[in-house]
Order: sequence, then structure tokens, then C-alpha cells
Amino acid sequence: MNKLIATLIAGTFALGSVAAMADDKTPAAPVDQKALKAEKDAKKAADAKMTPEEKAAAKKAKRAERRQELTAGEKTQQEGGATAKMKAEDAAKDTAAAKGQPKALPTKEEKQKALKEQEKKASGQ
Repeated sequence: MNKLIATLIAGTFALGSVAAMADDKTPAAPVDQKALKAEKDAKKAADAKMTPEEKAAAKKAKRAERRQELTAGEKTQQEGGATAKMKAEDAAKDTAAAKGQPKALPTKEEKQKALKEQEKKASGQ
């Protein structure tokens, strides 16, 4: 009976917090329209002063940047999860980490022997 009451109380608090979060109606942060317009005008003026070669180079750089963003997004957001290459890299990291850890000793005698060897090494230093 006590478990049932505790569960009901916990559920009530959970639903209350969800309702409080849904009721949050804070206004969006104000945007300075004048500053945005000034930036846009400055960019237009700078673009007008560019030579055709500079414009072509800027377009090429922008395309390369966009392509880089898309390929990075494809790697992380493909349908079905991570790519096979990423899975293989993760598996390689896991095996490398596992090799660095000591193996468990199966019997008490081997554990005692290993402990004595460690004590000898520690006292010999």
C-alpha cells in the first residue's frame, strides 16, 4: 500500500512539472532590426566593390564550405545510425582499450601467485 501511495505522489509531481513547463510563455528575445539592416547594407556595398574574379572565388569558397557541412551532417545523421566506417573505428577503439586492461585470473592460486609477484616487484624497487 505504501508503494502505491509513493508511486502516486511521484506521478503527481512529474505531471505537475510537465504542466508547469508547458505553461511557460516567455517572449522571444528582441531582435535589433536596424543593426541587421546595417549589416546587410554593408555586405551589399562590399559585394559591389568586388571584381568578377573575387566574386567567383567567394562563390567557390562558399560552395566548398557548404559541401563540407553537408558531408559532416551526412556522417552523423544517416538513416540507420552511424556509418560502417564509424562503427569499425569505435570497435577498434574498444578493442585497444580492452587490451590495455589486465585479464581476470580464474583461480585463487593464480591470484595469490600474481599478488606475491607484485609484492616482490614493489619491495625490490
